[in-house]
Amino acid sequence: MASTAHPAPARTATGVTVGFDLDMTLIDSRPGIHACYTALAERTGTFVDADLAVTRLGPPLEEELAHWFPAERVREIADVYRSMYPQYAIAATPALPGAAEAIAAVRAAGGRAIVVTAKYEPNAKLHLAHLGIEADAVIGDLWAEQKGEALREHAAGVYVGDHLGDIRGARIAGALSVAVATGPYDAGALRAAGADVVLADLTHFPAWLAGYRPAA
Repeated sequence: MASTAHPAPARTATGVTVGFDLDMTLIDSRPGIHACYTALAERTGTFVDADLAVTRLGPPLEEELAHWFPAERVREIADVYRSMYPQYAIAATPALPGAAEAIAAVRAAGGRAIVVTAKYEPNAKLHLAHLGIEADAVIGDLWAEQKGEALREHAAGVYVGDHLGDIRGARIAGALSVAVATGPYDAGALRAAGADVVLADLTHFPAWLAGYRPAA
């Protein structure tokens, strides 16, 4: 597992370590990913329905590519996609409303904000740098239950995500699952999957955090 910082306790003097997912939690990656899939299709001569692909973001890249390319080529094409990604996806991807403020709220509460994502870690860092969002650690290439490993390593008490896989990752880590309905699932589906807290989007996160008290 790659990591950019040393683990820290779950609680500092006044705060907790909060993990955030990236795609459709902190950033609206749909425009950039759409552009990259379109360019990939042109480069490889293989049809990729970019409109469909951006409706099911969350799982690892290889799972999506397997819908369009033979199994024996998926790893090769994934490398091509990741190499193209900075050119096509970074500038085209905006932050979601409240993203910067959510990170700032964690810091203001004396906590640490980390990003744990399935995205290729170097590209995840490029997104954050482009948007001026500074995390205390960025851990990439992890999906669903695998995210729980990084959350435990960094002693995160809360994990914020938009996908059912993010809820599972929080459970593995013993972290509170905070779900935002900005991805492929609505609030009802997130609650049904076991999220502890469901917010419409990150603009509601600072107020929620202000009232949150971690268990002893």
